[in-house]
Amino acid sequence: MATIIVHHGVNIVTLEADDAAGVVYQPGDIVLEQDNSGWWTRFVNDEGMLESYDVAFESYQKALWTAKAAAEFQAE
Repeated sequence: MATIIVHHGVNIVTLEADDAAGVVYQPGDIVLEQDNSGWWTRFVNDEGMLESYDVAFESYQKALWTAKAAAEFQAE
């Protein structure tokens, strides 16, 4: 089951391996997702499509810090 943190009014959704993507997030959310490359910080655009940085982070903590900074910027 996905974990949701609300930071500055923005949902940061951490997906588990068995979560159905698209069911647990909405436009404006930030999604953290792990694969073999590491942790991805993805942004849900107005059409519900995911956009992300070019490189995954090596740890969940770094991906989360980045998501929180982006949420603060988004909230301005």
